Amino acid sequence: MAKIISFISRKGGTGKTTNAIQIATMLHSLGYKLALIETDTNYTLSTLRKMELFKSGAKEGSIFDIIGSKDDKVLADIEALHPAKLDYIIIDSAGKTTDNNIKNLAVQSDAVVVPTSLTQNDVLVTYQTVQDLKPAQDINKNLKIIVLPNRVHSRTSPANIHRQLADLKTVITENFVPAKNIYAQFSTILPEKQYQDIARELIGMLQ
Repeated sequence: MAKIISFISRKGGTGKTTNAIQIATMLHSLGYKLALIETDTNYTLSTLRKMELFKSGAKEGSIFDIIGSKDDKVLADIEALHPAKLDYIIIDSAGKTTDNNIKNLAVQSDAVVVPTSLTQNDVLVTYQTVQDLKPAQDINKNLKIIVLPNRVHSRTSPANIHRQLADLKTVITENFVPAKNIYAQFSTILPEKQYQDIARELIGMLQ
């Protein structure tokens, strides 16, 4: 049965879409079977995938599916994917954590990943996001709420990151995403090799 990894945050611009697709392309390159569902009706990833297929001539059947959905349809779309045939389903959510559809998604997930920078505003938003998601853990005891430090200065030590995020009182990845343009740019086909450690860490957390 597929492990469901949902990227959720209370606000836009935290890196949900960027990190969801980067993790997806890396997992695919590591040989895992997966699909990605995006619920933002701008369908950024679906549109980019079509452009990349046209430019590269890649065959759609050779890469993982990207499915456009909505927050109130995503659970049905997960079921329609026949999860038993996949290793992972990645969800790039658009909704706010206070939305019932997002609460239901969190309950059905194996992990919720909350990307955050170390700015005061983002940390406050992330704290509230984690608090909003905690009730889902009362229902799904196996749910992991994981904070992924994002857009962090490359010289910052993991110990310093953990000190700054300690008040969140949840799991924080040892690996982080540096504040470099290469990490903010993404492909729906080609993996960014620097995401390998992050992907492997998430896999380890779900075993």
